[in-house]
Amino acid sequence: MTSGTHSRCVWVGDDPRMRAYHDEEWGVPQRDPRALWEMLMLEGFQAGLSWAIVLRKREAFHEAFAGFDPDRVARFTRRDIDRLVKNPSIIRARAKIDATVSGARIFCEMHDRGEDFADFCWSFSDGNVVTGSGRSFPTQTALSETISKELKRRGFKFVGPTIVYAWMQAVGIVNDHSVDCFRRNQLLRETRLRRGAERRRTK
Repeated sequence: MTSGTHSRCVWVGDDPRMRAYHDEEWGVPQRDPRALWEMLMLEGFQAGLSWAIVLRKREAFHEAFAGFDPDRVARFTRRDIDRLVKNPSIIRARAKIDATVSGARIFCEMHDRGEDFADFCWSFSDGNVVTGSGRSFPTQTALSETISKELKRRGFKFVGPTIVYAWMQAVGIVNDHSVDCFRRNQLLRETRLRRGAERRRTK
């Protein structure tokens, strides 16, 4: 897709909200543990739906789930879940709401054990961004299958390999911008600069 002077990934379409998400967030390497967890939960809500729906309801999700603060969400009670199921501003799937609350508890349990969720997420790629071909776009990979299995082992729900791969793309573990998308090379350049800075710090 071309808009103005920029070519973008074809999935962006004409929705200004999707365009802003693509240009500013999708594929940017995310290293904040809370933000990584939030996006994993939102990708779970997308299951069977479109990301455009989740994006349109994102502000309401933030309000409903206490700003996606894992500590606060982990303390949600059955009454809170019943209230969320009746909230017309979000996706009212009880199983997905339950999964988000239990996911917050798992996040907190990991933190209490001294496990950083960001370190955990990035450990599967040795801390590096995986660069897609930019010409073909799988819905899942061997790496997403590996991460999915480990997340499931830890008790997370709605983390099948397809959902996990969409999450990897969103949080920049994979750079899957198409070869003709202006963001692809920008992010490749930023990744190279980051690696260079890290090498200099370790010398």
